[in-house]
Amino acid sequence: MLRRLRAWLLDPDVAAAADVDSVEHAVANRRVLERKVVARKLFERFYRQCRGLDLRCFGSARGPRVEMGSGSSRIKDVFPDVITSDYLQLPWVDVVLSAQQMPFADGSLRAIYGINLFHHLADPRRFLREAVRVLDAGGGVVLIEPYHGPFARFMFQRLHASEGFDPGVRAWESTDANGPMSNANQALSYVVFLRDRETFLREFPELELIGDYPHTHVWYLASGGVNFRQLVPDSFTGALGLVERLLSPLDRWIALQHTIVLRK
Repeated sequence: MLRRLRAWLLDPDVAAAADVDSVEHAVANRRVLERKVVARKLFERFYRQCRGLDLRCFGSARGPRVEMGSGSSRIKDVFPDVITSDYLQLPWVDVVLSAQQMPFADGSLRAIYGINLFHHLADPRRFLREAVRVLDAGGGVVLIEPYHGPFARFMFQRLHASEGFDPGVRAWESTDANGPMSNANQALSYVVFLRDRETFLREFPELELIGDYPHTHVWYLASGGVNFRQLVPDSFTGALGLVERLLSPLDRWIALQHTIVLRK
């Protein structure tokens, strides 16, 4: 029954691009984001959160801002100065790269943004080492990732057929031979930054974990994200924002996303 429900909820454009590691799938996600107002406004909120935390936390650090794992991102609609990047050759992306081997000079970046990037990394240690290398002093990383609260655990263990949620995984690194989109553990941010926080702090003393903020529940579900059908009319966007604010005292239990801020 769950499989049939998930198949029905899957957006038709996304369902037609079955290989989640393909260019066609990224293009389908982009079409969804262009078409669905509720999802687009949600991601615009994410983009503004990245920039707001950047301005508040990264002081006078110098250099450009880079979004890693841009995929279907439309961040340039809001912040045209951000350099977009992805491992796939996509027509709207500025740079093709691996987030685990960045083509940037030492100390050259002010900020790295990653929206649903981290849990797709096969070797998060390599990404963190690269972040330490390429960031200017005082610069940092803003990551928006699946949360680990009770509601998030329930949803993410059932929502995506191609992505798991395993908070008990022993190693940070993945040995799965599949591609980065189908090789995902949505609990990875919990594993690295909460469960194994002492290990993270010991191995990466150059990175200060200065924020971990849970957020987003009703809006995310109603929007369908970039993979599922939108469940409410476009006119509900403002109401969803209001409901999110009213329910924010419960974010620790009902949030589906959280934002992590690291500073060099």
